Amino acid sequence: MIHHCVFIHFRPEITAATQQGLWDELRALVDEIPGLREVRAGANARFEDLDHGFADGFIAVFDDRAALAAYQAHPAHQATGAKLVQAALGGVQGLMVFDLDLP
Repeated sequence: MIHHCVFIHFRPEITAATQQGLWDELRALVDEIPGLREVRAGANARFEDLDHGFADGFIAVFDDRAALAAYQAHPAHQATGAKLVQAALGGVQGLMVFDLDLP
């Protein structure tokens, strides 16, 4: 299984309601994209102060690399991803992506 971890440093003017809307859009993709099992999103609990400004994020769980590739090419993901980039401080520089291939 692939755990696709995306961390975001939101622009200061991005409201909590806008963030929640983005998380809701991502969660809705579970019903649209085969192989996408779940999406969990929210703010960093900050048990350690090491987020370097990436205070929010989500984890999407996929069956395999092929499912992740299908997600990346899917128009619904591309639309939501574009909104995330727009909401991030510095655009794509405000995102960090980390993929774990776990059993």
